[in-house]
Amino acid sequence: MFLVGLSGGIASGKSTVVAVLRELGCAVIDADVIAREVVQPRLKAYQQIVRYFGPEILLESGEINREALGSIIFSQPEKRRLLNAITHPEIQKEMLKQVLKYFVLGYRYVILDIPLLFETKRLTKFMKHTILVYCDPQTQLARLRKRSGLSQAEAEARIASQLPLDEKRRMATHVIDNSGDRESTRQQVLRLHARLEGSLDFLWARLAVGTAVAALGGLLYILLQHFIS
Repeated sequence: MFLVGLSGGIASGKSTVVAVLRELGCAVIDADVIAREVVQPRLKAYQQIVRYFGPEILLESGEINREALGSIIFSQPEKRRLLNAITHPEIQKEMLKQVLKYFVLGYRYVILDIPLLFETKRLTKFMKHTILVYCDPQTQLARLRKRSGLSQAEAEARIASQLPLDEKRRMATHVIDNSGDRESTRQQVLRLHARLEGSLDFLWARLAVGTAVAALGGLLYILLQHFIS
């Protein structure tokens, strides 16, 4: 099994690509979903966030008010670094658990849907392949304004806050161009899925694990023979 990193930009259409991949039965691990799960009440990250940021960031239900917390970390970089230091280890542990689950189930590859994959660059070294969901700047701006009701200036500011898609495009090993219609995007995903499914990259991981298991089994056999004799 090998890992495939998936990312995009705001309003580039990554959710459309993920929907097609799920239809194909692909294993997709969504970092955003995990990020919400690890800060649920009574969990370790939740307790640390409340301790450091105070009860004023909680809703009446006791859950974290993501909008209130977001406004704090947006204007205070040191608070953002603190939040990342609390949540990232928990997110990565949960992602690893899910990767191991899919490995045991025999999947050839697992897709890690990570919004800031190319910005942070910390996880790209673990990916055999990386995919960028791309669309041209004009389409991206129009989609964002239509989806969010933002003004031209507001939408441009949101897009400018992220690494440009053209720069991410140079980092990715595969690009899905989502500038056109949904069917065009779907066909690109189908072709890429067939290519990844047909890859022999997964054999290296299986071979490495098989070798390790065989070596461990041999060692146990030798030890048992020693104690029996």
